[in-house]
Amino acid sequence: MSSTFPEHGRPGVTPEEISRLHAHARVAPGEIAVGVVIGRTSEYFDFFVFGISCVLVFPSLLFPNASPLDGMLYAFTIFSLAFIARPFGTALFMRIQRRWSRGTKLTIALFLLGTATAGMAFLPPYKDIGTWSIGLLVLFRILQGIALGGSWDGLPSLLALNTPPARRGWYAMLGQLSAPIGFMVAGGLFLFLHSELDEEDFIDWGWRYPFFVAFAINVVALFARLRLVVTEEYTLAMEERELEPIGMVELLRTQGGNIFIGAFAALASYALFHLVTIFPLSWIVLGATQSVDAMLVAELIGSVACIMGMIISGVMADRIGRRTTLGTMAALIGVFALITPWLLGGGKLGQDAFVVLGFGGLGLSYGQAAGSVTSNFEIRLRYAGAALTTDFAWLIGAAFAPLVALGLSDRFGLWAVSAYLLSGVVCTLLALRINRTLAARE
Repeated sequence: MSSTFPEHGRPGVTPEEISRLHAHARVAPGEIAVGVVIGRTSEYFDFFVFGISCVLVFPSLLFPNASPLDGMLYAFTIFSLAFIARPFGTALFMRIQRRWSRGTKLTIALFLLGTATAGMAFLPPYKDIGTWSIGLLVLFRILQGIALGGSWDGLPSLLALNTPPARRGWYAMLGQLSAPIGFMVAGGLFLFLHSELDEEDFIDWGWRYPFFVAFAINVVALFARLRLVVTEEYTLAMEERELEPIGMVELLRTQGGNIFIGAFAALASYALFHLVTIFPLSWIVLGATQSVDAMLVAELIGSVACIMGMIISGVMADRIGRRTTLGTMAALIGVFALITPWLLGGGKLGQDAFVVLGFGGLGLSYGQAAGSVTSNFEIRLRYAGAALTTDFAWLIGAAFAPLVALGLSDRFGLWAVSAYLLSGVVCTLLALRINRTLAARE
């Protein structure tokens, strides 16, 4: 029997509906943002640990017969496999969620991610088992990618739909803070181990410790995210917003254009991501222009600049709009690309400036890169649409960045890195322009 509740201004609202509305209100944007930061930090940590190892460990451990350059290129090729596997993981785990539940999906995905990462810690060197060691690393890396695709929990989509319109840029930025935080933890661990151990001990066992830590961090992240994801309040909020795990075939068939535009809209940010975090480390190791420890210190300082840039991006986006902010920052990345050869080729001072300025620019742009055009999706499609858009953005923009940048710079010089980064800027500006044109027509 219906009754009227004047305090809600809606006649005929049943007590059950009132209960749902109250539950929905209890899922505060700040609480969702904390869940996003904790969950994503563990994922970024896992991937940065692997990326740093591609420079400092895997070339000598797995490719002792190759040159240092070829060893890094082989390692960066394996690095890209997780991003290739990620969309397949998204599709697989969306099916698991439809068959069982969101909590089951998240538990399996994070357990798989932590297990694959910890498995790398036990990886025997090439000298012990030959090419089997390379095969094992390839397997673990693919499993990482599948698990990462499955770890999508919908929190960013729910956050975007529950924040006040005037504060969407700020809350979008909060979720992105996971990236510099994850790098600070990973980089700090490697700095400590590399500086305290001699080279033989570091290659023998020291590098394995961060991979063990990754498993522990994933366990903490799992419980932190499950505490929010499996609650009745979160489930009701997702149902009220009709955020559903849509099948990937249907999503690509009906929303392929939006996914394509969304993946390219933030391409400049994603291309810059690994060019300032992983590539500089490989460049100084091959060129012996400064010590590994000094570069890691510069990158840790850069991660602080990245956090500051993200905070500024949140303020800017709320004043001038998220898409305008993203386009403006893409143009600034283009300027940064033009001075890249002078900075990286300018010795220690120039390389440190490249890292700090690059991290700062990354914060300004990446702070608004997530979900910049997901409003194009119908609400019920945003959960799956945002997941697949993110997958393709990482695949197109970041997966091959260290491999391409190192290979091109060795063959053609540092100007090739500028050209590569500028291509990402052009793609971002074109995608944003197309998106604006389509929005105006609609």
